[in-house]
Amino acid sequence: MRKKRGPFLVLKTILITLTSWTFTSCVSTKNAVYFHNVNDTTVQTVNAAFEPVIQKNDVLQITVSSLSPQEAAMYNLPNAGTAPPAMAGAAAGTGFLVDQQGYIQYPVFGAVKAEGLTTKALTDTLRNQFNERRLLLNPVVNVRFLNYRVTVLGEVAKPAVVNVTSEKISILEALGMAGDITVYGKKDNVMLIRDVEGQRTIKRLNLNEGTIFTSPYYFLQPNDIVYVEPNKSKVAGAERSRQVLPVVLSGLSLLVIILDRLVINN
Repeated sequence: MRKKRGPFLVLKTILITLTSWTFTSCVSTKNAVYFHNVNDTTVQTVNAAFEPVIQKNDVLQITVSSLSPQEAAMYNLPNAGTAPPAMAGAAAGTGFLVDQQGYIQYPVFGAVKAEGLTTKALTDTLRNQFNERRLLLNPVVNVRFLNYRVTVLGEVAKPAVVNVTSEKISILEALGMAGDITVYGKKDNVMLIRDVEGQRTIKRLNLNEGTIFTSPYYFLQPNDIVYVEPNKSKVAGAERSRQVLPVVLSGLSLLVIILDRLVINN
């Protein structure tokens, strides 16, 4: 019986070898490593003062407090989900939507320009308005994004939409939250898609180089899309698998049938 099983053992070994070869491709070690040209003593300057800029369709949470809580309460109604019809600037009762003209509709103030400002700049604008109109005593204004998120797609372990609560995220953090780039991803040609003032821009980033730390694209803006392309090995391997594997499996199936008949006849 052992001799009769010999052909099947050989066939099994061949099948495993061919399958492994089909799905295995060569990947350059240099291209698979981040920052291969950065030395231990290299010190890079990162834009620590980065602040995201408000854009059309952003949703903002605006909270106001003062020494007169009852007077300040009306300015927080949209954020609490109890906004009356007159406060149509609230998006689903959770915040203020920046319209296509770049404005929010704020109680009492009416249209307030928000597009192009940072949250800090809009905070200062609203606080100054309160003071100039003498509406509140020592008002404290806080503005935050409610829709700060970035999307990571392509050759990463876990493609995802990443919600950002700190209002500051680097491209490396976003990739880390998506499970990192796989060995088949092109680290030297990562695509960043960004909408700025109604125009869509595409920037190619090289994460193999240490210059990413000083790039103006190191920190991501709300609604940025990061796409990691597959390298040639992955594409070639997938194409080779699609073309070769069915032929190999069909041939092996036929060989199994022939060997089985030979064993039975013997």
